[in-house]
Amino acid sequence: MKQPRIFQITDNPLSAARSQATNTIVSSMVPALQALLQRLPKSSRKEPQITRRIVPVAAQDPIQPEFAMQEIARAVGRDIIVVEEAPSHRPAMQKHLPILRPKGFYTMASGGLGWGLPAAVGVALAEKQPVVCLIGDGSAMYSIQALWTAVQEKLPMVMSVLNNHGYGAMKSFSQLLGNSEPPGIRLPGISYVDVARGFGAVGVEVTRSGDIYGALQDALQRESPTLIDIQIDPSAGDLY
Repeated sequence: MKQPRIFQITDNPLSAARSQATNTIVSSMVPALQALLQRLPKSSRKEPQITRRIVPVAAQDPIQPEFAMQEIARAVGRDIIVVEEAPSHRPAMQKHLPILRPKGFYTMASGGLGWGLPAAVGVALAEKQPVVCLIGDGSAMYSIQALWTAVQEKLPMVMSVLNNHGYGAMKSFSQLLGNSEPPGIRLPGISYVDVARGFGAVGVEVTRSGDIYGALQDALQRESPTLIDIQIDPSAGDLY
């Protein structure tokens, strides 16, 4: 059996010198990948048409993450960009928040804690259009100061905090490892509304399912940042 040839692409000459790959190309990624795509034969396959049926979720209080995602999807539609860092609620997001267009959804690689809010600010600056930052309360605490930048730049951005009062992802991982109640994962006593107002943004707290859509619609009409603190049922949203 013929062994495949291995090619490495790197912009670091030292990595190229140490590489065990059969062939190493020293280049930055974008031109190297563009050149590679030009050399590939054109495919005759038709792009698969993926159909997806989203099952509606009924409103329930305390707010369930599935319903929150459904209402967020209804509010953003096709036109609003979503930037996401809500690890606890990814299963609900994948079921109820479809990606409808290219460059309409941005997320992080695993381990990129604190990426979401600064990334949303950057996307809003670059695209010059409304952005919804979908973020967990634990993730929000890593770089909440990015909201100040959004205020200074007068960005039409909505920071939607899915607030389950703790690091839900860490709780799930700990349970997977056999620790039912690890220390340091609860986040009581934080008023995200007050934090937002302290930075100069509008702060809104939502405690009822029926108010999520209206709060998002109002926020998307503003030409400055809004933080919406959506109070999610703390017992919901485990990953495992």
